[in-house]
Amino acid sequence: MTTTQLVSNPVLRVPPASPVAAAAYFGAALAFHADVSDVAAALAADGDPGIVVLDSRSTESWDQGHIPGAVHLPTAMIAEQAEQLLDKSVPVVTYCWGPGCNGATRAALALAELGYQVKEMLGGFEYWAREGFEFETWEGGRRRAADPLTAPADADDCGC
Repeated sequence: MTTTQLVSNPVLRVPPASPVAAAAYFGAALAFHADVSDVAAALAADGDPGIVVLDSRSTESWDQGHIPGAVHLPTAMIAEQAEQLLDKSVPVVTYCWGPGCNGATRAALALAELGYQVKEMLGGFEYWAREGFEFETWEGGRRRAADPLTAPADADDCGC
């Protein structure tokens, strides 16, 4: 491609990073984030999943729906209650409402500042429900059909 073609291509106006820089960036991203399907697989596996899942939303939000087995600890309460509810030797995966909310990011920051190993679950509760995983409400367990825009209709795994 010529320089003129690169400039007119909106994707390549800023050239891609070098493979070394890209590997460092994407490796770091995976150290900070987990996706909904991977969290569900870890929780569904036999034995200890090796993580604790933390819902950082309000009680009203928790009652509307939360991941089974998650710990409920609103972000504002982390500093005073984390030590009673969490073990610093077990990685914590935080979630909030969804991709338009940074509550899980704020919770992850608060936990990291207290010395916890932490990852943020991409997609939050919204994508947990949209991918068809079971969730609990104050009325009991529920499950929605998987949204074909977020999960394959006829497979257990997206192949990612």
